[in-house]
Amino acid sequence: MIELSNVHKAFGANQVLRGVDLSIAKGTSTVIIGGSGTGKSVLLKSVLGLVRPDSGTITLDGQDVTKGDRDAFLARFGMLFQGAALFDSLRVWENVAFRLRQGRQKRPRDEAREIAIEKLRRVGLKPHVADQYPAELSGGMQKRVGLARAIAAEPEIIFFDEPTTGLDPIMSGVINDLIREIVTEMGATAMTITHDMTSVRAIADNVAMLHGGKVRWSGPVADLDATSDPYVQQFIHGRAEGPIESVR
Repeated sequence: MIELSNVHKAFGANQVLRGVDLSIAKGTSTVIIGGSGTGKSVLLKSVLGLVRPDSGTITLDGQDVTKGDRDAFLARFGMLFQGAALFDSLRVWENVAFRLRQGRQKRPRDEAREIAIEKLRRVGLKPHVADQYPAELSGGMQKRVGLARAIAAEPEIIFFDEPTTGLDPIMSGVINDLIREIVTEMGATAMTITHDMTSVRAIADNVAMLHGGKVRWSGPVADLDATSDPYVQQFIHGRAEGPIESVR
């Protein structure tokens, strides 16, 4: 469904992506792992068309992501941002229904609110939360609201940017379980970037490791522990010693 071929992207002298090749099949959950500064976020933004590659191609169902009707293209996506990224001045239901109230397919206010409450229920939040503001919620509840917003418009593709950052282990487990359940229920194609190996094992069908601007290794999550690749082994076990240099 999503195909990246020899994708390069530099910012000045900083070569971030140096020939990325990656295929993501429809209806699968792919997790991108790699250290900070390896280009995971740039890769995600490139797929969304928010960053234009210097060379190489990125296609969605065979169509170049940088061409065509942008509104129609972006309508196919949902996204859970790192830190939830909710609008502080909007009530919870207005955050969840934000996309539903925009653009050519704008829904009536009452209908959008009803959909928002249903999506909040799906992520384990009760109807009264709909009229609260984000500042009144815990970090875990905010993350659930962000997830509800990501699925509100029934997207075909969902991106998750560090979905468990800042959460305690129990809430991280809750969010991981919700992501897996929802992606499976919707039949959506999912792409996640994370450092959290617990999340990787909970939500991935396939894993790709980004290092040095390229996909160092990719394969089914079941093969992750068995690979002999020293970069993958150092990363997944959090070892200080190995081919990945740490900043000291």
